[in-house]
Amino acid sequence: MNIKITGKDLQATESIKDYVERKLERLVKYFGEEFDVLATIKTEGKEQVAELHVTADGQTLRAVTAHRDLYASIDKDIDILEGQIRKMKTKKDKQNMTESIRMKEVANTNVEVHEVENEIIKTIYYDIKPMAPEDAKLELEGKPKNNFLVFINIDTQKVNVIYRLKDGKNFGLVEPEA
Repeated sequence: MNIKITGKDLQATESIKDYVERKLERLVKYFGEEFDVLATIKTEGKEQVAELHVTADGQTLRAVTAHRDLYASIDKDIDILEGQIRKMKTKKDKQNMTESIRMKEVANTNVEVHEVENEIIKTIYYDIKPMAPEDAKLELEGKPKNNFLVFINIDTQKVNVIYRLKDGKNFGLVEPEA
């Protein structure tokens, strides 16, 4: 752990340096001894500002707080940094989890697969809004990834489906007869 403490308009005393070092020991459990810290302390009006920059594993974390008491400001910075580290680790764990699931899926592709036929394998639920066919066309145009839109026709009060034709320029409308 490499620590550099800088004071602006405020002298970084030995007690402040010791306090910062002692508090930064809480981060050792996350990074080991391999991280750098740049601590800046300064006075702004009646408040003491502590700013901590931690660089480890190619990641840079930063926390800045102001408080009447410099030690309280340092404590708050450490709490903020720990929260950022936990968030970062949770994000990495989720990525590793999805990657391991993908690896299992790839491994399972070598296993003989029995394909399901003539079965409903996916159901999607969504709200159906009453609207005119022209409004439905405009809404579908606004959603380029969707190929169709189900709606209630305000003129007939029946469920209709508007869909994109394969040419990508025109639309089709499905209306029930009865």
